[in-house]
Amino acid sequence: MPLILLGALLFVFLVFSALRVAREYERAVVFRLGRYVGLRGPGLFWLIPFGVENQTRVDLRIVTNPIEQQETITRDSVTVKVNAVLWYRVDDPRKAVLTVEDYRRAVQQLALTALRNVIGQHDLDEVLKERDKINALLRRTVHETTAPWGVKVELLEMKDVEIPQDMQRVMAMEAEAMREKRARIIKAEAELEASQKLADAAQLMVGNPAALELRRMQMVSEVGAENNSTTVLMIPAEFVHIAGSLTEFLKGKAV
Repeated sequence: MPLILLGALLFVFLVFSALRVAREYERAVVFRLGRYVGLRGPGLFWLIPFGVENQTRVDLRIVTNPIEQQETITRDSVTVKVNAVLWYRVDDPRKAVLTVEDYRRAVQQLALTALRNVIGQHDLDEVLKERDKINALLRRTVHETTAPWGVKVELLEMKDVEIPQDMQRVMAMEAEAMREKRARIIKAEAELEASQKLADAAQLMVGNPAALELRRMQMVSEVGAENNSTTVLMIPAEFVHIAGSLTEFLKGKAV
């Protein structure tokens, strides 16, 4: 009887010692005598004890992995330092365990290599201005390699691009030159528009001499409003003739 009780207790101990629990975001890749037999979890599952079956846990959550700063050369021979961030998750636990020895390290090294290669295929202006395009190319490049490993790359984005001080000064001078160019173009367009308006006004005054004289008198009043000591007026001959006729008429009326 004691032997039976001892055996029962031993059996219960073995049963409970072989029980395993996997969280909702975990999967257990199970091997039996070294051969893959399937996935277990989430929840409670049982493994054959005495090393007959063993497991490798795989986390299915998205992993955020900062990529250390890389110094690389762009296509136009400018040395830049680039930081990036990688987001990925295990899509197939079986492949992640059976295909690659250490999928975390493999994905990180692949991202480093892809970052240097992609930056080297673009000019500095493209790296600075077309980040979305380069980020998409980086993600696609890395994902094409990691997909057979059972790893899905969610995002791979450049976080910071550091350029040399000399290049920063050159870019600042270039930006200043571009702003000056735009200012000159705007000024030239304004002068062209003003000259067109003046030409239109001149055409109107040619057909209406009275408008021309009114404009001249307006200019005289504007000049007289300033603090000038002397104002020279150019009076047309027609005005002098009219004034003389008006004087003779008034003298005749007085007589």
